[in-house]
Parts: sequence; C-alpha cells; structure tokens
Amino acid sequence: MSALEPLVEIQGLSKNFGPRAAPVQAVSNVSFSIMKGETVGLVGESGSGKTTIGRMLSRLTDPSAGHMWYHGVQPAVDLAVLSQRQYRSLRAEIQVVFQDPYASLNPRMRIRQVLGEALDAHGLAVGSARMPRIYELLKQVGLNEEHAERFPHEFSGGQRQRIGIARALAVEPKFIVADEPLSALDVSIQAQVINLLGDIKDRLGLTMLLISHDLDVVEYLCDRVVVLYLGRVVEIAPTQKLYTQALHPYTQALLAASPTPDPEVARPVQVLEGDLPSPANPPSGCVFRTRCPLAEARCAQADMTLREHSPGHWQACWRNF
Repeated sequence: MSALEPLVEIQGLSKNFGPRAAPVQAVSNVSFSIMKGETVGLVGESGSGKTTIGRMLSRLTDPSAGHMWYHGVQPAVDLAVLSQRQYRSLRAEIQVVFQDPYASLNPRMRIRQVLGEALDAHGLAVGSARMPRIYELLKQVGLNEEHAERFPHEFSGGQRQRIGIARALAVEPKFIVADEPLSALDVSIQAQVINLLGDIKDRLGLTMLLISHDLDVVEYLCDRVVVLYLGRVVEIAPTQKLYTQALHPYTQALLAASPTPDPEVARPVQVLEGDLPSPANPPSGCVFRTRCPLAEARCAQADMTLREHSPGHWQACWRNF
C-alpha cells in the first residue's frame, strides 16, 4: 500500500475469545502496514477491536490467526508465532504507552526506580551511567531531575503520562503502540501531551500506532488512518484524503459525529440507528449493513475485502466500484 519500507506488516490477523464452539470475534482478518517513521491512527467505536490489535502487536495478547511481520530486525520475524521467551529480545524495540498512566505505574516505586527498572531489564545505562540517563529521559518529556525522587501519586495526570512515555523511551524503541494515551487526561492537558508525542516522534524518528477515539487528535498526529468496525477494517487512507473524501458509509458517519468548533465547516449530522452488533454473532456479508443507511439486500452477501479506490486509499464497500 506504499512505496516506503514497512516496519510492521499485519496480514489476516484475527483474535477470538471464549470457547471454540461459540467464539467472540474481537478482530477478524485484519491487514495493514505501518511504514518506518510513520504514525498510523487506528480509529473506531468502542468494541471495534482497536486495543486488541495493539495488545497483540505488543504480545500482551496472543493472536488466534494471522501474521505480524516485524522488519526492525533482519531477517524479518513474525511476532505472531514467537514464544514469550523469543519475544523478550524484541521488547526493547516495541513499547507501549498505556491508556491509564496511574494504573500502569507501580505506586510503591519512586520515578527513578520506575525508569531504572526498564533500563535494568535490558542491560542499558548500567553503573554510573544510570542516573544521568534517567535525568535525560525526564528532560525529554518536560520534567525535571527533582521529579526522579517522587512517587506516582505526587504527579498530575498529564505528568504521569509523561512518565509513561519516558519509560517507553528508556529502552530506545523503534516502534511505539500508544493506546488511548489522552483519554484519561483533562482537555487542558491533552494538548501538551499531543505536542510532546509529535515532537518525540519526529526528533527520535520513531514509528507509532496511535489508538484513539479522538478524531481531531488522529488528524493532527497521523500520516494515515485505519478505520475499524466490529473487528474488520473498512477503510484505509492518508489522513487528509480520509478526512476530506471518506468513502465508506461508516467512516462518513464517524466523521460526521465528531464535533467541530467552526460552524462554517460543520459536517452534516448523520445519526446511525441501532447498536453495535454482538461480535459473538456478527451479521453476514458486510458487518455494517444492519446500521448502514444505504444498505441493500446485496450487502448480506457482500465481500468485505479491501479494494484500492485510488492510490493509497482502500475501502470495503461495493458501492464505490
């Protein structure tokens, strides 16, 4: 889907929960790539499978099927088939920024211990180099040396998220999965963390998967966007093209639901009827058809395979071909 070199290639990725006789299909046959140095946004309603994909990429959850090729090492490796022991050597290269910064930090550890634990786990900055590296990490995320001696509860939510980002950066990763990194923060603090993520990504040349329900943040930070509905990819496009020329009815509805402060550019309101179907019993054909305002009888047998509508713009609705 791009002439650039991929860092991560996801092919036919699926994840089922529950018994085999009646599985819950959290993610079904998802495929997309993330190029080196690129930030890709993963968007969709709650329950669409965004976080599950992020957890599979970081191997906090094992996939049920499919491949996750990582090209940060040579030869490339399929993360989906590695044991936890084999994956350990790659944990320094693939890091996660979690949604809730307070829950992801040990309340009994001082910040120098939190960051030092990551360094110790991978044998980095040992001995006399340890504290200078911790101070450097704190400075990178806009904190001071004195913060190294504090406990997590002594920080604001935005500061704790900065510490979470510093911990991810401690092991010099190539790829970061940022799972809803702003949703637990006040709106006044979100802009600071957004700018921090963008600055760090550009300065360090990182590749990032940003999982978010905030479409404005995704538009600001991301180069491309992957749209999920009920565990399926319905559209992939460069950010500007997606926000101005969305093709899939679900993407159009998602964008229309995002508020805008400028009435001159307000999008037409498009309210979807009904609830998200159960992933334990998804609709046949196009899974969006039960809520789609344009649905026809043909949609019950429609193939949801992504097709390229224009260079780099892929979508799964048969109406656009």
